[in-house]
Amino acid sequence: MKRAVIGFVQDEEGHWVAKLKCGHGQHVRHDPPWTVREWVTTEEGRVSRVGTEIDCKRCDEERM
Repeated sequence: MKRAVIGFVQDEEGHWVAKLKCGHGQHVRHDPPWTVREWVTTEEGRVSRVGTEIDCKRCDEERM
């Protein structure tokens, strides 16, 4: 289910987590070659994604 990004925090391992409007979090790792999200490595890049929508896996699971 698509949810708006309202900010970002780092987890205990230093990976970035998108804070979603629904209250859940979603990891947004830059882990080439599997996942390429260079934008997550800079504050400017993260700020540019605030307001965009990404899939919330927890909301999807709760719907089932």
